[in-house]
Amino acid sequence: MRVLVVGLARTGVATALFCAKRNAIVTATDLRTENELGDAPAKLREAGVTLELGGHFEKTFLAQDLIIPSPGVPADDPQLVKARSRKITVWSEIELAYRFMEGELIGITGSNGKTTTTTLAHHILRAAGKNAILAGNVGTALISVVDQTNAQTWAVVELSSFQLELTDQFRPDIGVFLNLTPDHLDRHKTMAAYAAAKTRIFAKQTELDAAVLNADDEPTVALAPKKPQLFWFSRKKNVTQGACVRGEDIVIVHQGKEEFVMKVNEIPLAGAHNVENVLAAATAARLAEVDAATIGKAVRSFEGVEHRLEFVKEIRGVRYFNDSKATNVDATLKALDAFPGRILVILGGKDKGSDYTVLQEPLRGKAVLALLIGAAADKIESQITGSVAIERAGSMEKAVEIASHAAQPGDVVLLAPACASFDQFQNYEHRGRVFKELVRKVEAEN
Repeated sequence: MRVLVVGLARTGVATALFCAKRNAIVTATDLRTENELGDAPAKLREAGVTLELGGHFEKTFLAQDLIIPSPGVPADDPQLVKARSRKITVWSEIELAYRFMEGELIGITGSNGKTTTTTLAHHILRAAGKNAILAGNVGTALISVVDQTNAQTWAVVELSSFQLELTDQFRPDIGVFLNLTPDHLDRHKTMAAYAAAKTRIFAKQTELDAAVLNADDEPTVALAPKKPQLFWFSRKKNVTQGACVRGEDIVIVHQGKEEFVMKVNEIPLAGAHNVENVLAAATAARLAEVDAATIGKAVRSFEGVEHRLEFVKEIRGVRYFNDSKATNVDATLKALDAFPGRILVILGGKDKGSDYTVLQEPLRGKAVLALLIGAAADKIESQITGSVAIERAGSMEKAVEIASHAAQPGDVVLLAPACASFDQFQNYEHRGRVFKELVRKVEAEN
């Protein structure tokens, strides 16, 4: 089979190597030049992959049996549209991986909380002694762990809208949909298109499969699928099957019986949104036949995920938190909600077509200073003016410097940008690491 892999970031490289190993005739293309791609070109050539770098060529796209674009390549890319018009198959990497993998699959999507929920569900399954594999948008391409799967494995996979929109037969045994809020509208253009991409997680599920949804999130409730068995999680109401908060307790309703998991105040993660993440992960784990006591014990031992409301340091009574993964407005709202007040918040980066006016009320009630960085600073300032004191910091270094001088004992300095990172950083992880390094520098100077 002639296979074209488009885009040579981590997923693209893993996909090209996977296909070459299985005797496909593989071409890999990237807009970047060889000098910009590090050691990837040498690895790919060694595996027999043909490279076309520094541009994309239509004749190459039209000479394939299968095209696998990396998640960063839009589904409406003109070359992909033309290829599909010629009946050439275009799949995402997770579709290809799904067709080769064995065992059970838990897929987790949503606008916010995916990484924490996916990592926590994996942690719970491992604590229960299951052979669980963590993959997907969490950092390890699903295609690169296919060979680790067997009849006994559970793959716990974080799924983005970019990965889901080009699936065909992809079918998780347990599909989890956490929430739906505006995000990636610079790519999907409309909320309807964004929602349609997300709901592909349920598209091929049958009556044998499970769909887990957030009963407190109206847009998600409206997207409940017809075929799979439905399970719900809720902080605010009782559920007939799934997980919910009952008074001070987290309980699972399983096969008509209520099972105690843990006290809400035992959750080691800050914020009401993390209660929802725990409920979702607990529901998925119970469906994977982990008992309630083991789930509770595993959640208590969970240390959280880097760049998600991650506590960095306390310096002279000021606490610093890294929520670089807050790449959209709703995630920033949840981060602000996690603290009682006196927040100095760092906002900005690459705009994704977001509406920042909804930040006005929580900023007015919780924040004492907003420090703006990156390309979206002008837009953010115009939409939050009047709600909080604003400082145009420009860079992360300047923002941390200003915050460290302005903060008083008891204050929180919070990186929760509400934007993508690609204007000033390689990715949100890079942004978070820079923030933490700057905080450590502040500590050293004090």
